[in-house]
Amino acid sequence: MPTSRIRKEVDEALFAFVDQRRPLLLGISEDLAALMAALRALLQGGKRLRPAFAYWGWRAADGEPYGEGIVRAAASLEFLQASALIHDDVMDSSDTRRGQPAAHRRFETMAARMGWPGAAAPFGEGAAILLGDLCLAWSAEMFEASGLEEERRAAGRRVYDLMRTEVMCGQYLDLLEGVRAQGTVGRALKVVEYKSAKYTVERPLHLGAALAGADAATMGALTNYGLPLGIAFQLRDDVLGVFGDPDETGKPAGDDLREGKRTALVALTLERAGESAAAELERRLGDPALDEAGVDALRTIITESGGLAACEEMIEKYAGQAHRALNIAPITAEARDALADLAVKATARQS
Repeated sequence: MPTSRIRKEVDEALFAFVDQRRPLLLGISEDLAALMAALRALLQGGKRLRPAFAYWGWRAADGEPYGEGIVRAAASLEFLQASALIHDDVMDSSDTRRGQPAAHRRFETMAARMGWPGAAAPFGEGAAILLGDLCLAWSAEMFEASGLEEERRAAGRRVYDLMRTEVMCGQYLDLLEGVRAQGTVGRALKVVEYKSAKYTVERPLHLGAALAGADAATMGALTNYGLPLGIAFQLRDDVLGVFGDPDETGKPAGDDLREGKRTALVALTLERAGESAAAELERRLGDPALDEAGVDALRTIITESGGLAACEEMIEKYAGQAHRALNIAPITAEARDALADLAVKATARQS
């Protein structure tokens, strides 16, 4: 199945699920229409990478070329991703997501526009947290309602449970690095591994493969490909968070700097920058009022210190590991070709 068709089928399954749940929510209260609108707006965007990796994990283990069950199971990952993004934006105080207001800002604006008494910001954050929780619940509900046999779902459920645990642990480690404010490359890579690499590539591959009944050799081969690719993917995302085009990333240029994210890119820069340049980066990192000139100044430090070049070398190293592992993986030729294409998409210089 071409990647474009996978995305189409995932979108159809995802929005069909939302539409089926809409009468339930509106039957509770018409006020929940705002919650549904915020969710639909968020779900409209995204590259659907996790469902794609899940589908090709299924095909790698010789699952049948197409089936509604695997599509629905893979699509459920988009609810998990929505939950993570909504909660992440609250924790980072992000203003935008996928080129539109973040969920908590959307609810905050609604409260302010209606002139409701009380603080709009706490309402926005609380409503977003609840929406994220709903998405987390729906990820499990959609998976269980996929139509796949219980034996297959039981195998996949073990991966799904591990995946949810790992990403929450990765989120905590990310928060911890932000308050420690003394990040190292090693600690940044630990965050990358658990917050993103396993969650974005390795575990979705494992989920699809487990649903297809994969053996240990196939699961190990998918780890050898998926984990380094996931690290390369997140390192590329870190670079785009500082140097990317807002039209491509869906967030203002330099937003990662304003949010004070202790990424591997920042750690690599601090290792290489001179004392005064490192001090300036430390001083201005996490300043929500950082203007365009400030972003440019920090970009200059990151570039001239060699931090950017070091990060690009790291991306090439991990992407190379993934490609070499894929070439010898005991999987179907069709899956190998598709995963090679996904590796290019995941690490491209523009998202």
